[in-house]
Amino acid sequence: MLNHNFQPKGLRSGLGWYDRGYIPHFEAGETAQFLTFRLFDSLPAAVVEKWREETDADEAGRVKFRKNIENYLDKGFGSCFLKDARIGELIEDGLFFHAGSKYELAAWVVMPNHLHFLATPRAGVELAEIAHSIKSYTAHEANKLLRRRGQFWQHEPFDRYIRSRRHYANVVRYIENNPVKARLCESAAEWRFSSAYYKAQAKSEEPIK
Repeated sequence: MLNHNFQPKGLRSGLGWYDRGYIPHFEAGETAQFLTFRLFDSLPAAVVEKWREETDADEAGRVKFRKNIENYLDKGFGSCFLKDARIGELIEDGLFFHAGSKYELAAWVVMPNHLHFLATPRAGVELAEIAHSIKSYTAHEANKLLRRRGQFWQHEPFDRYIRSRRHYANVVRYIENNPVKARLCESAAEWRFSSAYYKAQAKSEEPIK
């Protein structure tokens, strides 16, 4: 289910930058990509627009913009439905369903108001298809569990393609340490709904040699 081996591949033709709203996206074909889904009330659109106006369009500006988003999300604003263990399990089920068939899943963490994961689309599968499938299923099922209606996820996901092995390792580290950074736990392996926890459990079950 988990794939920790980074295999960089060339970009498929016909894919590139496009914009669906507040945040630019990149379709990078069979390249590993870091995605973030946010709950509908975790980050107001007006705040995002203000940051866009205040940051430059160059690489430094994009880094600052991204860090603003990450830091804001880690403060845990909004309904924080994902802290419900039932919802956390549901989100993992949604991630696992097509893992290995439509994409390789390398790392993930379910935070109180957002989800981070690192995935590599399989040949012929696009990022938008993966995002829509996971968001649609989890939103529908989560609303049933919570006995509510209406929007669950923010419409715009945030994604970045992986540039190198070093970048890949840094993203895995960031994802798995996000609960520690947000002061929700002492060590990454303690956070129940994460790849760090999954790997720690798998390691503890290995036979003693």
